[in-house]
Amino acid sequence: MIHMHPAAMPRGAAPLKTLETPETLEQLLADIRDRHAEFTRLRHVPRDIIDRLKAQGVYRAATPRCFGGSGMAPAEFLALVEQISQADGSAGWVASFGSASVYLAALPKATQATMYRDGPDLVFAGGLFPIQPATAVDGGWTVNGTWKFASGCKGADLLGVGIGAGAQGGKPRTAVLPPSQVDIIDNWDVMGLCGTGSHDLKVTNQYVADEWTFIRGGEPTIDEPLYRYPTIAYAAQVLAVVNLGIARAAIDEINRMAGGRVAITGAPKLADRSYVRIDVAKAEARLRGARGFFYDATHEAWRTILAGDAVSPEQIALLRLAAVDAARAGDEVVRQMYGLAGTTAIYSSHPLQRFLRDAAVVRQHAFLGDGSYDGAGAVQLGVPPIPGFI
Repeated sequence: MIHMHPAAMPRGAAPLKTLETPETLEQLLADIRDRHAEFTRLRHVPRDIIDRLKAQGVYRAATPRCFGGSGMAPAEFLALVEQISQADGSAGWVASFGSASVYLAALPKATQATMYRDGPDLVFAGGLFPIQPATAVDGGWTVNGTWKFASGCKGADLLGVGIGAGAQGGKPRTAVLPPSQVDIIDNWDVMGLCGTGSHDLKVTNQYVADEWTFIRGGEPTIDEPLYRYPTIAYAAQVLAVVNLGIARAAIDEINRMAGGRVAITGAPKLADRSYVRIDVAKAEARLRGARGFFYDATHEAWRTILAGDAVSPEQIALLRLAAVDAARAGDEVVRQMYGLAGTTAIYSSHPLQRFLRDAAVVRQHAFLGDGSYDGAGAVQLGVPPIPGFI
């Protein structure tokens, strides 16, 4: 639209109504920072934030291009989640599931066409474990059970649950249902990432047709580069990167505090203490080292895909190893910054208190446990890794 200065308009003409300026990512992140206490109180990220994340392209990043998706490269999406996590860990965690459409690409293409018929900005959440048995019926399954850890379920357009029907190589089958057919058990009461809304899901005698089930991490039915990226490794990466963002926020907080008031004991300002300067420098090196490994492995795998080659088991192992290292580096850095802050950080209202709790929860995720070291070491040494690792 061309905007005319009022003086240039014809006499008597009404001023033109200008289009509303779209919200920038920076504006959204500023609001997310201001509302972290609200997310904790609600125990989920509210719908208006989800809608605004949609407007930023978060939930079309992994939608197939043939259905209007953006085809965002993994490193670009991971950097976006990292930036959101720096503003708030729970918001970053929920945004990370914008990658979940890589799972859905294993659905029949006709099912995906139905799924995306109203647009590419689809929010999918799942509570896959514990795997529940399903009864085979004509053309599908009768699903019953309760599943845990359905992060972002209150803002989801579709929900998935894990069923014990035709699992392949340690990869479970997922049944996809509309939220109207799923009960959310509001029981997310945890020490950190309080705003992720990772409640339990309950399904009672619901029929799910075969074409609305898929193997998580199974062969995609869409032939686009993103769906040749290792699915399970990507799932670990989008969670681990949250801790890179939280750790950066923790270092920034110490930097902000360093030049502040003298301690109540009369001790020098933080910036004037040599041990603080040394530990901040060590934390910066640890974080940048983990982050460099993380993105180097991502870029290497993506270049392989764009060259038309298959990602090797060794590359997948590095992706998994870099993910667990990023999660742990972030947690270590946050703990270090919390220690430097001293007594000030023990108050519940202090940002480092939240960073400490959020980073600890990220590190606890099953995808980021010691099993990843075992799997990566097995690949490196030429022996079979644990099922589902590759």
